[in-house]
Amino acid sequence: MRVGLCGIGLDAYWPQFPGLRERLEGYVAQVSARLMRPGVEVVNLGLVDSAQRSREAGHQCRREDIDVLFLYVTTYALSNTVLPLIQRAGAPVIVLNLQPEAAIDYQRFNQLKDGTAMTGEWLAFCNACSLPEIANVMMRARIPFHQVTGVLDDAETWREIEEWLAAARVRSILASARLGLMGHYYSGMLDIMTDVTLVSIVFGTHIELLEVDELSALAANVEDSEIAARVSVFHEIFDVQKDCSPADLSSAARTSVALDRLVELHQLDAMAYYYKGSGIPANEQTMSSIILGTSLLTARHVPVAGEYEVKNALAMKMLDCLGAGGSFTEFYAADFKSDVILMGHDGPCHIAITEDKTRVRPLDVYHGKVGRGLSVAMSVKSGPVTLLSIVEDAEARFKLVVAEGESVPGEILEIGNTNSRYRFPLGARGFVNAWTAAGPAHHCAVGVGHIASTLERVASLLEVGFQMVS
Repeated sequence: MRVGLCGIGLDAYWPQFPGLRERLEGYVAQVSARLMRPGVEVVNLGLVDSAQRSREAGHQCRREDIDVLFLYVTTYALSNTVLPLIQRAGAPVIVLNLQPEAAIDYQRFNQLKDGTAMTGEWLAFCNACSLPEIANVMMRARIPFHQVTGVLDDAETWREIEEWLAAARVRSILASARLGLMGHYYSGMLDIMTDVTLVSIVFGTHIELLEVDELSALAANVEDSEIAARVSVFHEIFDVQKDCSPADLSSAARTSVALDRLVELHQLDAMAYYYKGSGIPANEQTMSSIILGTSLLTARHVPVAGEYEVKNALAMKMLDCLGAGGSFTEFYAADFKSDVILMGHDGPCHIAITEDKTRVRPLDVYHGKVGRGLSVAMSVKSGPVTLLSIVEDAEARFKLVVAEGESVPGEILEIGNTNSRYRFPLGARGFVNAWTAAGPAHHCAVGVGHIASTLERVASLLEVGFQMVS
């Protein structure tokens, strides 16, 4: 991800107030140093202090192909120093209003004998002065912007900046992601049917349509040695139950190796699938043995959603980008005695966010799916969780519906699927009503931690709606 950073000021000040420019450039350098990290390239544009320099900096932003621009208002700056820059940059703008300290040292300030020195000292704290002017022009230009106000080295300030940086990373990853869609929609699930053209328009994500036949063909060419090696991986990563047959494990291993090749061949970053598989035995075998392989992919940052859930594959990818995991889930039942909701799903899970080692169990029949085979059973680790649903919205095209709760221990349904108990501040009754009223599809993604505030920033940068269920 390329992060643009520039300080803005006023060139007329530099000859009037010696040392002010160097001081402000030092503040910009501090921010630059804190933004740098693996996977982030900071394009430091320095101090932009005139309309001409603004145009030059804007062109540099385009040449460097930045993903987000942090506009650090170091002192008063004219709005014509800002407008050319942001018009040409073509990236989301985060305005930083960061004072060097929480307050001016009034006693020391008022003891300064030199009026020029006093003004120069004040101007180093004059960050907020031009904010209304800049905001006015940006709103009139219909250029969205976001703000962080605080102290340069304050922990709360940097918590906000870190969230914006994480949100920008999600936006950048989605914009370059390749989402593979294999098969077709689950017939009758109208809520999950998605305008994939709009997905590309809003999220920038490339849609790659895949054939189940291709996966079956890849599976047919997997060597016995590769199957044996993958079965060993299964035993290492999963808690393989004793009643899992060698034949089922070999079949799942063959499909898992083929899935890896399919992902590599099409350079996929996420995937959604569903296929009835009836009529062609090879395809039926492929689709009924897919769960372990798709779970491994999900854990390796290629989230896979079943039932051709396009929006949920994107939601899982968002949570994965934020380090929260992102596992496929839906309502199972309510436990009104304990005031919790049971949620889970058949198919792939995110094995990195499990309470215990994910179990592999044989199922004689898949509910609502063709065939039989191995399934995974796990519960999300106890502690804070966040639910995310990407919802097609008539007004905002898409919106993120988010809820924060807690995964709690207790009895679950031992049916060979993922299954967890969640408690929400609204209680079981209130949460189901409020979540449903937001209009999501019946699937959503669950991740560990409370990250609603970061997801709200993601929605802002994507210019989609956001709704918190709380």
